[in-house]
Amino acid sequence: MNEKVHIVFVLNGLNDSLTNRQIYFGLTLTSYLFTVFVNLTLILTVCLDKTLHQPMYVFLCNLCFTGICGASSFYLKLLSDLLADAHVITYTGCLTQMLISYTYIFCQLNSLTIMAYDRYLAICQPLRYWALMTGQKVALLLLLTWCLSLVETAVGIALIAMLPLCSHHIPRILCTSWEVVKLSCSDTSANNLYGIMLMTLHLVQVIVILVSYVQLVRSAARSQEHRKRFAQTCLPHLLSLLVFYASLLFDSLYSRFGSLPALQNALAAELLVVPPIVNPVIYGMNLKQIRTRISLWISFRPQNLHRGFLK
Repeated sequence: MNEKVHIVFVLNGLNDSLTNRQIYFGLTLTSYLFTVFVNLTLILTVCLDKTLHQPMYVFLCNLCFTGICGASSFYLKLLSDLLADAHVITYTGCLTQMLISYTYIFCQLNSLTIMAYDRYLAICQPLRYWALMTGQKVALLLLLTWCLSLVETAVGIALIAMLPLCSHHIPRILCTSWEVVKLSCSDTSANNLYGIMLMTLHLVQVIVILVSYVQLVRSAARSQEHRKRFAQTCLPHLLSLLVFYASLLFDSLYSRFGSLPALQNALAAELLVVPPIVNPVIYGMNLKQIRTRISLWISFRPQNLHRGFLK
C-alpha cells in the first residue's frame, strides 16, 4: 500500500474537451452552484421552520445533504481538471473520490428505502405513525443509513487497495471502482463477488420498496384523503426513485458493456449530477409545505415570512 501512494492515475475522459474548456468550465461551475443552491435552500427551509420538523422532511434533508456530497466529489475535481493541462489524480485522491461518491450512492439507496418505509407508516398506519416513528427512531435510522453506506464502501475500497495495478490510465473523467479494478493484473474474483453481494442486497431493498408501494396504492384507493396524501408525498419520492435507479442502471450496464467513451462519461456523470439537482426540485415543487415556505423567502417580504413561519 505504501508503494501505491506514489501512483498517479491519468484521466483520459477530458481529452476531447480541451478546445472548449472555458465553455465547459462555465457550464460545470453553473451546474455545481445551482446544485448546492437548491439543496441548501431546501435544507435551510426545513431547519428554520419548526412546522417542518417531521420525519419525512428530516429524511429529505439527509437526501439533499448526501446529494451535495456526491456532487462535490465529482464537480470539484472536474473544475480543477478543466483549468489544468494534465488530468491526473493520485492513488489516494482516487480512493478518496470513490469513498465519497460511493458512500453517496449507497446512502441515497438506503435513504430512499427508509423514506418508502416512512410513507408506508404514514398512510397505511396513520394512527400508529407517531408511536412508531419517534425522534429516537428517526435518529437511529439516519445513523444506520450512514454507517451501512460507509461500511459497504469501505469494504469495496479495501478490496480494491489490495489489487496490484498494471496500468495507470483511466478512460473516464472520474475514478470508479470498475475502471480501477480493470487496471489490475491479478485475480479480481473477490471484487466481483462483493459487487454481486451488494447488488443482491440493494435488489432486496428494491423489492421492499415495491411491496410498500403496493400497500400504499391499495390504501390510497380506499379514500380520497389517502389518495391526496399519496399524490402529495409519495409521487415525489417515486419520481426520485425512478431518476436515481435509472441513472444507476444505465451507468452500471454501460460501464461494463459500452464502447463509446463520451457516452460512458456522460452516464457516469449523470449519476452524480442529475439526482442531486432533480431531488430538491421535485420535492420543492410537489410538497405544498416546502413550496409555500420557499415562495415566502423569494417574495422578500419579512412580515409575510414571519407570519408564514408562525402558522
